[in-house]
Amino acid sequence: MAAYDIRVFGDPVLKRVAEDVTDIDGDLVDVCNRMLDAMYEAPGIGLAAPQVGISRRFFVFDFGAGPDVLINPVITEFDGEWEMDEGCLSVPGLSWTITRPKRIHIVGYDIDGNERTIEADELEARLYQHELDHLDGKLLLEYLDDDQVKEAKRILRERLLASGAAPQRSGGLQLP
Repeated sequence: MAAYDIRVFGDPVLKRVAEDVTDIDGDLVDVCNRMLDAMYEAPGIGLAAPQVGISRRFFVFDFGAGPDVLINPVITEFDGEWEMDEGCLSVPGLSWTITRPKRIHIVGYDIDGNERTIEADELEARLYQHELDHLDGKLLLEYLDDDQVKEAKRILRERLLASGAAPQRSGGLQLP
């Protein structure tokens, strides 16, 4: 089974709030395996369902302990601040210094339907926050000031034009 293509800035699915997962079954396991293949191929450490065109609340990740899934995640506590250069597979090749909470407590479900509770800090906390942003229809560009957004869109537009594709007027930029 082939890995999914990762959706990029301009794809409307990335701006939608994803719906809760109601059934954890074999189909979801297959989807997660294909997402993990896409994530590793990219390469990345996390990939949310909307990034592959699926508007559901789950993401796959590998923070060094092997592949994992978090379904219907919710951050219940957060503390502190931590700045770090952060990129995104859906805004390829660009990164910015983003401030996020340093520590979080996140709850959700694993692929077997068991409740998970995770205490995370620094990079691991950032991973979960970043993927949860995707589930809420939010991209890194929303953390930037107006000048940074303008520059990012200029770079993305130039890349698009260099690829021979044309920008879509109604949906923003559509990168190949």
